[in-house]
Amino acid sequence: MNVLDLFSGIGGFSLGLERAGMRTVAFCEIEAACHPVLAAQWPHVPIYSDVRKLTAAHLSAAGVVPDLIAGGFPCQDASFANIGGSGTSGARTGLYAEAVRLAGETGAGLLMENVPGLFDRGFGEVLRALADIGFDAEWECISARDAGADHLRNRVWILAYPRSSRWEGFIPDDGILVRAKASLAKHRHEAFADWRSLVARQHLLRSVDGLSVGMERRRLHAVGNAVSPYIPEAIGATP
Repeated sequence: MNVLDLFSGIGGFSLGLERAGMRTVAFCEIEAACHPVLAAQWPHVPIYSDVRKLTAAHLSAAGVVPDLIAGGFPCQDASFANIGGSGTSGARTGLYAEAVRLAGETGAGLLMENVPGLFDRGFGEVLRALADIGFDAEWECISARDAGADHLRNRVWILAYPRSSRWEGFIPDDGILVRAKASLAKHRHEAFADWRSLVARQHLLRSVDGLSVGMERRRLHAVGNAVSPYIPEAIGATP
């Protein structure tokens, strides 16, 4: 399954989905500082900069044909940390509409992630937009703790797909996201064993990694925005 990775950051979605056997065929990320990270890990995958200018025609002309569009659209307007945030009406969180537009243009499935504040700040608008392009949707709250992490980081995951024969038999009766969450809970301690070891080694190496303070801050910002790759991996591996 070919993946178009939107709002890519440092590639957490693609890392997880590729572990599940999928293949990333293009990225779209507006933060130029993230491009070298993506290019280093996926040197032959094109990187687009502005989701608002990306169209199915542009993708097709470049030979990019996605089966799944994945990405965590900006959360600033939906987050309760932003008192009085305007949700999906905001310029940033409102970019969900571009992901929905691309799904409608390409006919690809759509996997999105955002903060739980979305439930109170425009979730209905997201579902309405998906219904308008003929997509069904399922959703589930899955946290980093479900995947074995030591912090909560609760997030809303939305999986949407066209009402067409192409997806018949692909979605289990109890839903992909429900199964993925159960699978994560079952295997979470095994999944994060290597991760904890890596973190411990990184703490030892941070003082001598050679990066400036500015680079450290940008790296921490990028990592902080990233999804835990174990969650899209579990979703991609289900059913």
